[in-house]
Amino acid sequence: MRLRLTFATSLLACITLALTTGAGAQPTYPTSWDTALLRRADVRAALAHVEQGMPSHIQEWIAIAEMPGKSRSESQRAAYVKKAMEAEGLRVSVDSIGNVTGVRSGTGGGPTTVFAAHMDIVHALETNLKVRRAGDSLHGPGIFDNSASVANMLATIRALNAAKIRTKGNLVFVATVQEELGLRGMNFWFEHNPKPDLLISMDGGLGPINYGALGIFWTKYVFTSPGSHTVTSRNKPTPVKALADAVQRIYELRFPALPEGAVINVGQIHGGVIYNGVPQELYFTVDLRSPDPILLDSLDRTIGRIVQDAATKEKVGLRVEVEQKNQAGGTTAQLEPARRHPLVQTAVDIQAQLGIVPLPGAPDAIATGSTDGNVGVVRGVPSIAIGRSYGGNQHTLTEWANAPSALPATKLVLLLAVTFGDGVKTVPQHPIP
Repeated sequence: MRLRLTFATSLLACITLALTTGAGAQPTYPTSWDTALLRRADVRAALAHVEQGMPSHIQEWIAIAEMPGKSRSESQRAAYVKKAMEAEGLRVSVDSIGNVTGVRSGTGGGPTTVFAAHMDIVHALETNLKVRRAGDSLHGPGIFDNSASVANMLATIRALNAAKIRTKGNLVFVATVQEELGLRGMNFWFEHNPKPDLLISMDGGLGPINYGALGIFWTKYVFTSPGSHTVTSRNKPTPVKALADAVQRIYELRFPALPEGAVINVGQIHGGVIYNGVPQELYFTVDLRSPDPILLDSLDRTIGRIVQDAATKEKVGLRVEVEQKNQAGGTTAQLEPARRHPLVQTAVDIQAQLGIVPLPGAPDAIATGSTDGNVGVVRGVPSIAIGRSYGGNQHTLTEWANAPSALPATKLVLLLAVTFGDGVKTVPQHPIP
């Protein structure tokens, strides 16, 4: 995917759009974006710093991606981020779970805005994380999710400082851990820090702004039995039959698909230790997701009944282990008040200003998300998730990212930081006079 407009030409396109678009074609939402911000000398200097620093930005991005980052093993990345934040004069702390928090203090009178980027990746510690560069493309496990955001965050901090930008509100930069294990780092942060006014999660591909929360339930269903030698196993209860029956029935469930519906995946099946015996323990895991809290809870209960029925029918034991239950934020209709918060439309407008264009037919904002931003959504904090770059194949060994696209992604972070750091009120959109 390529950027559709340069920064300069996107400005002209936005002016033309404002003058020619018919009223009422799309819903109008409040925004805090004011193009006059682009005429401020300090903001122009910060944007120039981001542009000029892209070669070193990309090198730092690669360096971070090549550090071990498996969930619960983010310490090397955390130490690097801590040192970088301290070098920029932030007030830095590391909590007991491993989150690194850097506070850029404001002058007072503005909101506290949190920018969160998770440091962890899904790949095992023994994975070769060496990044290969081919033209504008970077290839390597974890290069897209989420090493890109960590580098963008550090580049934003440096640009703010280089341009001597002061904001009224505190800007809090949090490098979180264990996001891939169910947003654990961000949940922990919220439990041990004052609630912020705004949360901006830096996670995902460039495209629609996410302002919702995809509910995520992870459950392990463990079947147990006395076991038996193969020779004496005829007609004896076996967890294998119970598991096979339960999984089959789960996949036969019918419900609306995402984004408003749900998705179910059986991600793991484990058990048994020998060929010639009935397993004494056998389990499977379910990853259940939906933005609709009612549908999510209903499906969770239905799956539980299916599994219990299978265990009862086969006369085997059952143990249920809940790994996590991250609640759903709500459907599009339920989240209409959240959509009307200026944070969402401001991000949409800045993206348009920067020439970040969603695919044809794609919405500019969607009421879902599977990022650290979910934690804020379900707690009633105005929250969005913004993209880090273009890329794909995340969570695989063939993961890739487009290096130049980190430039508009970082400018988006910077302009959001200045806009809300100044505590601006909602203003009407208008072109430069």
